[in-house]
Formats: sequence, structure tokens, C-alpha cells
Amino acid sequence: MSSILPCVAEQLLKDIQKSYKEGSELPDDLLIALQYVFGSSAIQALDLVDRRSVTCVSSPSGRRLFRVLGGSGKLYTCFTSCHYCPCPAFSMAVLKRSSGLLCKHILAVYLCQAMGLSQQEQVSDQDMSRILAGQALSES
Repeated sequence: MSSILPCVAEQLLKDIQKSYKEGSELPDDLLIALQYVFGSSAIQALDLVDRRSVTCVSSPSGRRLFRVLGGSGKLYTCFTSCHYCPCPAFSMAVLKRSSGLLCKHILAVYLCQAMGLSQQEQVSDQDMSRILAGQALSES
């Protein structure tokens, strides 16, 4: 069953994308499915989406990552290419215990991508390198 779940999750996100394009809202059946597949992360992720907490950061070289402002005010740099978030919940629930597919931050990124709701930010290649290295960007 665990090998089927990622396919189910992927299909659910496609259904969310299609439904949101058609009606700019998610019907109850998809919200219930989201809760069933992703558990408690679903509601928390939807809250992050509602608060417009997800920013897609891209650079001229084509690099792309997502920054998510968590509920505690901490900024998480998330990578969809390798399905990774540095938050403690991802480390515990996804990597160590395998009790969840995603943390709320990565799920919020996927939901924002499906619904076209992420903020967009262009940065220089140098600033992208700084972000990837975990360094703060200078205010210029």
C-alpha cells in the first residue's frame, strides 16, 4: 500500500489543480481526500496557503526553490526537486518515523503550485547561491 500512496497523492494534487482552475475553490470531497492522504498536515498547509506564506524564488540560471514562512515566523527553504524541508516535523515524521508523506511546508508548496498561489521572487545568481548556502541576503 505504501508504494501506491505517492501515486494517490500525486493524483490528488492534479485533481486539486483541475478543480481550482475551474472554480477557484476546493470542493469538500477534495478537502476530505487531502485530510485523509496527508493527515493533520493538510489543514496546517491550507492555512499557510491562505496566508500566502509560500514564495517561489528563482534566478536567471534557472535555479528554483521555495521559501515558506511557518506559523512560528521561521522561514524554511524547501526543495520540491528532492522533496525536502529542513523543519523538525519533516525530519521526525517523514525521514525518521515514516509516519507521513510530507510536512505542512512542503504540502503548502505543492498546493500553491497546484492552485497558482505562490508569491514570486527573482534573485540574482549570487543571491541564490547565498540562499542555498544558508546565508542571509544583504539589504541592498
